[in-house]
Amino acid sequence: MTLSRRKMISLIGGGVVFAATATAGAFLTTRRPERALAPWLEAGNYAEPRMRALSYAILAPNPHNRQPWVAELTGNDLLIIHRDKARNLPETDPFDRQLTIGMGCFLELLRMAAAEDGYLLESDLFPEGEVGPVAIIRFVKGGNKDPLFAYVLARHTNRNGYEDRPIDTDVQSTLASHAQIVSDQTDVAALRLLTWEAMEIEMTTKHVMMESVDLMRFGKAEIEANPDGISLGGPFLESLMLAGMLSRADQADQNSASFKQGLDMIKKAMNATNAYAVITSKGNSRSDQISAGRDWVRLQLAATGLGLAMQPVSQALQEYPEMAAHYASIHEKLAEPGETVQMLGRLGYGSVIDASPRWPLETRIADGR
Repeated sequence: MTLSRRKMISLIGGGVVFAATATAGAFLTTRRPERALAPWLEAGNYAEPRMRALSYAILAPNPHNRQPWVAELTGNDLLIIHRDKARNLPETDPFDRQLTIGMGCFLELLRMAAAEDGYLLESDLFPEGEVGPVAIIRFVKGGNKDPLFAYVLARHTNRNGYEDRPIDTDVQSTLASHAQIVSDQTDVAALRLLTWEAMEIEMTTKHVMMESVDLMRFGKAEIEANPDGISLGGPFLESLMLAGMLSRADQADQNSASFKQGLDMIKKAMNATNAYAVITSKGNSRSDQISAGRDWVRLQLAATGLGLAMQPVSQALQEYPEMAAHYASIHEKLAEPGETVQMLGRLGYGSVIDASPRWPLETRIADGR
């Protein structure tokens, strides 16, 4: 669709979109997907200890917001945690490494939430290998409360540009106990370039990009019908949808103006970064990946408590052929020989943002409960 300059300005001027009519404007004020955000309000509102802990665990960060966890409650004190392989990402995550890291984030929040109620988790990871559950967990009395749990409901992934100011030295020192912090501006500039190039490869490699496009949820109705994947909602984006400037077809077409504008917006945000956080592991087993997820969510909770925003920019860590050169480059820059870079994220001072949609807890409970 071709828009006049005046209409374009009325839509995107000042970074806030206003509809052309009062009726449309009133409509846009209703576009927050309240039902898809309800799990953030319902966390902790369960009497059964395992369900209460799970209500926090489902808020964990995870790739493409696939929420691949399924919990089976057995007896009075057991949980069997599965990863739903129907939610795999075969193009961007062909070896399920990132999905396993997401399961590690889930298990760490589960542990922290159980400890708040005075429970210790006895966990057996991958008891049947790759083919079986991720973990069998027993709730027993004990456990020490974790101060980072205070930030679980405030932790969100912030994809906006960050403020142009350095992270305080004492803040970096605190976060260094969770991850490697890269703040030297020469190193930061190199990572800005490398992470953007990797993002551009992901966005312009058709079979990879279409995996993301297929998981995009356009507007409140789609988000609430499927509160996972990549949510494109809120007054700004829904205004673009109403104006015919944002659609699934456009996002699948690399020659469309909408696609190119989106790419420019992502680049601008990624360039507004003055520090990075890196998590590596000595090995790359499934247990190592679970540990990396535990470390990542703890890092993000600590950053949240210190007033910082974070976003994973792990495109260069993805293991499909078109990314091989950047995968090698990021490991050369950030890892010791034999190590695996498990997570890479932007770090900085950012704006307050909304939570990501979640499936209700009840939909993540196995039928055999």
